[in-house]
Amino acid sequence: MNYFEPGQEIETAVVAITDDTIFLDLNLKTEGILDKAELVDQNGNVKVKEGDKIKAFYISTKDGVPYFTTRISGQNADADMLKTAFESQIQVQGKVEKEIKGGFEVKIGNARAFCPYSQMGFKQREEPAFYIGRVLSFIIQEFKENGKNIIVSNRAVMEAEHQENLKGMSAKYKTGDIVTGKVLELKEKGAVVDIGGVQAFLPISEICRGHIKNVSDKISVGQEIKAKIIRTDWEHERISISTKELEEDPWDSAETKYPENTKIDGTIARIADFGLFVTLEDGIDGLVHISELDVNSNTNLKKKFNTGDKISVVVKSVDSKNKRISLTTSTSKEQDLTAEKYMSSQSDDGDTYNPFAALLKK
Repeated sequence: MNYFEPGQEIETAVVAITDDTIFLDLNLKTEGILDKAELVDQNGNVKVKEGDKIKAFYISTKDGVPYFTTRISGQNADADMLKTAFESQIQVQGKVEKEIKGGFEVKIGNARAFCPYSQMGFKQREEPAFYIGRVLSFIIQEFKENGKNIIVSNRAVMEAEHQENLKGMSAKYKTGDIVTGKVLELKEKGAVVDIGGVQAFLPISEICRGHIKNVSDKISVGQEIKAKIIRTDWEHERISISTKELEEDPWDSAETKYPENTKIDGTIARIADFGLFVTLEDGIDGLVHISELDVNSNTNLKKKFNTGDKISVVVKSVDSKNKRISLTTSTSKEQDLTAEKYMSSQSDDGDTYNPFAALLKK
């Protein structure tokens, strides 16, 4: 007597694991049978333990014992099993034999199936040679002529796994959480980072507190990074992260570090019509208003100054709350030191009077 329909999915518990078999609790006089090899990882370790809940598909009953599968193995698949897999959309395993016109030839048991180029792989597509000889999982999309005409999709499997993973990630991570990821790709406006199988975007403005022109100046492909999740849209798979958020904010100590009248040598970071933005350190820019410069109010500052140039400034005021520092121009520290040395070496008490030294002392 069969209690299940072929292809029927059940959720049940593992009751025992032997050398080659996993026994499933069916609340019947007998347990269900599942091939242990289906749930063994690449290192030979069983991915489940007694008491774990798993989902499986009913295949058939032999000698009164119901047999189940999480996927149909290509080695044991016959036409009836493949038909059941097609009707119930159960995964099947197949070996990619060779590249043919329009895609790949895949061997599943004694049957030969066709996988179009568009249905092989998912987000990161590899060159065709990468897939040849590999045993992969597929979903049968067409099953005709009793198995003589079969079309399969590896992409459908990977998409389903990705959606399941995305669902788990959305439950696990929230905005503000810290994640570890691997840089997959560098773009002009940021970097694509893998965080547990889901792609997140690290904008160039969120890489560090300082100014950077190129993403590659700070990070590289393959690099592992820690970042904070700053925005999430799991439905559309748009996750933004920030490494800058993990750095200490220099504005927290700006008022202490840059009291009024502090002289410092900075770098011109940006030139606006109304003045110069000067970087004092990574993450802190101050403004020298055009009225503080020795120029006319209608002067084109971009013709007189260049970004990247060094400039000496004096702090006029600091507003840490609004992240603003007002600056004015000054002689450089080096000029001050040179003048100081010169004055100390001169004396207007001697026979020769030096008007320049006297002027500096005043």
